[in-house]
Amino acid sequence: MSDELLNKIKTDVSDNKVMLYMKGTPEMPKCGFSFKAIEILKSLNAKFNSMDILPDPNMREVLSEYSNWPTIPQLFVDGKLIGGSDIMMDMYESGELQELIGSIGAIDSGTEEVSAN
Repeated sequence: MSDELLNKIKTDVSDNKVMLYMKGTPEMPKCGFSFKAIEILKSLNAKFNSMDILPDPNMREVLSEYSNWPTIPQLFVDGKLIGGSDIMMDMYESGELQELIGSIGAIDSGTEEVSAN
């Protein structure tokens, strides 16, 4: 496991209340699952950061080892892995995701602006 990548992931997860690892960017997702994850977060007006795993071929492997989760996207909230887009959708439909993200103050009551790393 690359120590540099692992340290970057640990820093990203700890420094961002809501962190999404995805294929592509929020403005241009590169797979349907990443698109769905972005749409869910946008619909909640969630304040989140994201990282495109595609530019570095080792990122996916290191991320999956860190999280013990094999698929992308991966959503972390308050330092904890939530899961991928299917889990996000289930939690969204039940209201649990909005409650979780709201409980840590990461819902933007004004705009739908999204920032990316």
